[in-house]
Amino acid sequence: MTKRKKIAVIGDGGWGTTLGIVLYNKGFDVTLWGLFPDNIELIKARKENIKFLPGVKIPDKFKLTSSLDEALAGKELVVLAAPSQFLRGVLEMIKMHKIPAAEFVSVVKGIENNTLKRMSEVVRDILGEQPLAVLSGPTIALEVANGAPTTAVVASADPELAKELQEIFMTERFRIYTTDDVIGVEVGGSLKNIIAIAAGVCDGLGFGTNAKAALLTRGLVEIIRLGAAMGARPETFYGLSGLGDLTTTCVSQYSRNRWLGEEIGKGKKLADILKETDMVVEGVATARSAYDLSKKYGVEMPITEEIFKVLYENKDPKKAVRDLMIRAPKAE
Repeated sequence: MTKRKKIAVIGDGGWGTTLGIVLYNKGFDVTLWGLFPDNIELIKARKENIKFLPGVKIPDKFKLTSSLDEALAGKELVVLAAPSQFLRGVLEMIKMHKIPAAEFVSVVKGIENNTLKRMSEVVRDILGEQPLAVLSGPTIALEVANGAPTTAVVASADPELAKELQEIFMTERFRIYTTDDVIGVEVGGSLKNIIAIAAGVCDGLGFGTNAKAALLTRGLVEIIRLGAAMGARPETFYGLSGLGDLTTTCVSQYSRNRWLGEEIGKGKKLADILKETDMVVEGVATARSAYDLSKKYGVEMPITEEIFKVLYENKDPKKAVRDLMIRAPKAE
């Protein structure tokens, strides 16, 4: 096994908490950081992240803090798990607190609004040329926390770093693969959330498996089109961070994005739905970024465009479905 590392997990959401527990259970010295002291103190008191990972016990000696200085001090690996639209702000805070001499791995799925940058690009913007990788895949946090067999992929331009992180994260229930296609892994992990919202809309409208299968298939085509235009390898999207993550997010009862789409399909308004959850639904912001990227690269993405209009222009989901179905005939 690789040399023991001191690890900071930045972000006390469900995924950050889960990865912190996975790494702690492997024997690493882990500290989980959260921005809000009240939530950190609640987790300490209850030994459970009631807000973001209910039902999962936090180990007794698991370290939690709302102090960045404490979280980062002496750390050799920093796991970035803040929501995508807040990552830049968190990184600015890290920079102010002195960037540790550490390796960084982003587990964030999303594309920043306005800049249209992937999360690794945002990290580079703020922290410079640090050793950096991304980890993504079909990873429902609660399932991983409960020990369900799960696979993911770690991507880095540095193959040695990818292999090292593979060894760090891998357990008998959490299998990690490696790749050097950082763009493909990040694009796949981000755009699948938009298709998951569309899949949820289908559920809310009462459609069957035919409609969902069509969405997954044609949604994957859109992801590949944009990913290839951005410089990714098309074959990456047939792997864990593409087809794998897309499938999980579109069918899982725990998928926040699918749930949000289902509520929209039932006739609820976006603002009202978002008030019902403390968790960030990444696909909402990513839909805007992906729509803007499709225009930037001149890529046809009809499903993404319709979801953008449903979310941001108050388009009736039924009309969006109809407009998709009556588009001009074409070859597959």
